[in-house]
Amino acid sequence: MRKYLFVILIATAFNFSAKSQSWIPVDKSPMDQIYYPIDYPSKKIRGLNEPLRMRVIYSRPAKNNRKIFGSDIVPYGKVWRLGANEATEIDFFMPANINGKRIAEGRYTLYCIPTEKNWTFIINRDTDAWGAFNYDASKDVVRITVPAEDVKEPVESLTINFEKSGTNVNLVAEWDQKKASLPVNF
Repeated sequence: MRKYLFVILIATAFNFSAKSQSWIPVDKSPMDQIYYPIDYPSKKIRGLNEPLRMRVIYSRPAKNNRKIFGSDIVPYGKVWRLGANEATEIDFFMPANINGKRIAEGRYTLYCIPTEKNWTFIINRDTDAWGAFNYDASKDVVRITVPAEDVKEPVESLTINFEKSGTNVNLVAEWDQKKASLPVNF
């Protein structure tokens, strides 16, 4: 009987403690992450031995019937965090090459400067940034400008994915009616 009473007291105390805290509400732009190789954690559990190469952590804003690019949301020609909330992070778990530049293993911030026809992807050493408000170009590791493509169907939430392309891996970012690919070589 004493054992049950103790469990009830602990449960009641935990319930009271949880209700008395003020929790941050659920964000409109949920955070997501993508690995290369894709689905790496489950492949690792299944014993597949392909090495982990990179991971992107980003927040996924939604279109919500708005014009995205060339608007107040993502103006053309300005540095964008490539997502919402915190600036997008990219982790390299082994050295990589982007645009002929060697990128050391480590954690970086991934920014973008979109225009109507091109996107400039930026890998930057400054991490743990909110948005692009304190973006510092002197901390850029590499910049590469790639063509922006139109997509057939509008993409509701910003999506970042990886595509294998020969010896390269393309980091593909899509949102609204645009898409651009950052080639990464290992």
